[in-house]
Amino acid sequence: MGIKRFGKRASAGFLILAALAFTCARPSLAQTSQPSQPQQQATLYKRLGGYDALAAVTDDFLARLAGDPQLSKFFVGHSTDSLQRIRQLIVDQLCAATGGPCFYIGRSMKAAHAGMGITEADWQITASHLVATLDKFKVPEREKGEVMALIASLKQDIVAAPEPKK
Repeated sequence: MGIKRFGKRASAGFLILAALAFTCARPSLAQTSQPSQPQQQATLYKRLGGYDALAAVTDDFLARLAGDPQLSKFFVGHSTDSLQRIRQLIVDQLCAATGGPCFYIGRSMKAAHAGMGITEADWQITASHLVATLDKFKVPEREKGEVMALIASLKQDIVAAPEPKK
């Protein structure tokens, strides 16, 4: 399941949300931080395993989202090049948000998700995929909680307000 399975309506912002939500690292990658640096002083980026770990998790998470019957509508019609760019933006945002050396050049979450109509149900499904990816990579509870907190802070800019009842 590669990035080629994604389609047209995916926004960089929605994918970034997903990736942030599911950012994690394999335990073997997380253990590569220098022994002289205490775990509590290491950045989340280092504790998650660094750039390669974030990229691997992003790939797994995006494949889960694109394969979900309710979320696949956000992935229809993008070119391979566009999907690679979206993926790179996600990795860069995750890297920057977790204290890594990257710089995110994408749009704000509010601008990236405007008009997409992402619902609370979409958000909940995305969160469940995030947890599944984090669990697959055996991310420790502390780091998983920090990633989920990062994602929760973006919710108001991603989930569309429900239409007022007439």
